Amino acid sequence: MCKIQGVKLGIKDLNFTAHRGKMLVRLTDGREVIIPVSFFPDIQQMPVKERKKWMVLDDQYFTFENMTRVYSILDLLKVA
Repeated sequence: MCKIQGVKLGIKDLNFTAHRGKMLVRLTDGREVIIPVSFFPDIQQMPVKERKKWMVLDDQYFTFENMTRVYSILDLLKVA
């Protein structure tokens, strides 16, 4: 479960193909959040093929194989 103080949920998985131009985030409590990829310019600039190479770290962070930046669940919730 999420270790960020005050946050009781985590990231289950990401999907970039369910909605064109959007990122679908499935949370550990069963909710789904749909966020425009344009809110994350470095993800938007990634080739679609590279977006499939995501990984969830410790339930609360996500990043991509060829990216140095790590996003937290709070980054998602700020824009959702």
